[in-house]
Amino acid sequence: MTSNHLATRLRNSLLLIAIAGTVAACGSKTEEPAAENTEAAAQPAASTDRGIAYVSNQKGGVTVIDLNTMETVREIDNKGGTPRGIGITPDGKTLVVANKDEGNISILNAETGELIQHVPIGVNPEFVRVVGQTAYVSFEPSSKGGPPPKPGEEVIEEEDDGEEEVPARISIVDLATGKVTKEIIGGPETEGIEFSNDGSKLIITNEEDDTVTVHDIQTGELVKTISTEGIGIRPRGIKAAPDGSAYLATLEFGNNFVVLDSEFNVVRSVPTGEAPYGIAYNRDGSLIYVAAGKAKTLEVYDAKTYEKVNEVATGDRCWHFTFTPDDKEILLACGRSDEVLVIDTASLQVTKRIPEKMLPWGIVAYPKSVGSLDAPE
Repeated sequence: MTSNHLATRLRNSLLLIAIAGTVAACGSKTEEPAAENTEAAAQPAASTDRGIAYVSNQKGGVTVIDLNTMETVREIDNKGGTPRGIGITPDGKTLVVANKDEGNISILNAETGELIQHVPIGVNPEFVRVVGQTAYVSFEPSSKGGPPPKPGEEVIEEEDDGEEEVPARISIVDLATGKVTKEIIGGPETEGIEFSNDGSKLIITNEEDDTVTVHDIQTGELVKTISTEGIGIRPRGIKAAPDGSAYLATLEFGNNFVVLDSEFNVVRSVPTGEAPYGIAYNRDGSLIYVAAGKAKTLEVYDAKTYEKVNEVATGDRCWHFTFTPDDKEILLACGRSDEVLVIDTASLQVTKRIPEKMLPWGIVAYPKSVGSLDAPE
């Protein structure tokens, strides 16, 4: 142990000496201004590319949007029916799409659009989070389908048919090997997926039994269950504060979101427009953005006071959104409007509508950005 540590220190020392020698040699050259000019000339070119957005369409494939022009540049055939959840690796090389109809995910080459592999997941895969070269995918064996009851509407209990309700699961997929390495048992109809600040825990929302559950990622064990019944029903979106000080879960039929502290205790609830789903902090954690589907608004809240500070009218069934990598705009996928809205973050005004989508569900950006389905790495 000691010898290994010493060897490491020696290697590091040699490396530092080599670097120092290189720097000193460079400093003695008379051509330094030319090198600086070359670097200065190259830097703007590297910083002008604003990146790409990928949109999953439930009645189509994956749309690719050039964030420099805000135009659709191509379509990717994901080789699966009813694509929903979508994620991208940090290197931008691999896309992951959840295919509801086939019960699998498509691993795609993001540049060429070619299918690398299908990975069987289970019945009704939906939400996808990609961290590093690992995908976390929720699937719902007991999902009954159809719209849930509206707020205030009487809930008619279905007769028990004697079948045991199968809990939802989170499949953990190694994207390098295309293998499911582990499954974590969630609640009935698990929806959103988030991670604790230290990366040790998985936080998920469970629509059917109105809970948010916390799980140890290594063991899969249930750590804590938070019931939302007294606050609101149908938890869907989930997002951690950038510093890990809070976790937010939207309650679609409570018309609010619940705030949990760093230990996953309920702190308060915050009223929103009707049927909130997608939720995210901005990059510095000062603001919270909520997509209220039936209110047809994107709403902005102060992350300290939880007061609503702004909102913008959107479209029909706008669920998920991403910031552009430079944080200047938000792209919001509006399913029933068959469009993606471009919203200026400074003015919170819709600056463009990208039409002719096919029931868009999810959206992520590369380089990886803040959004309801993703986060920078």
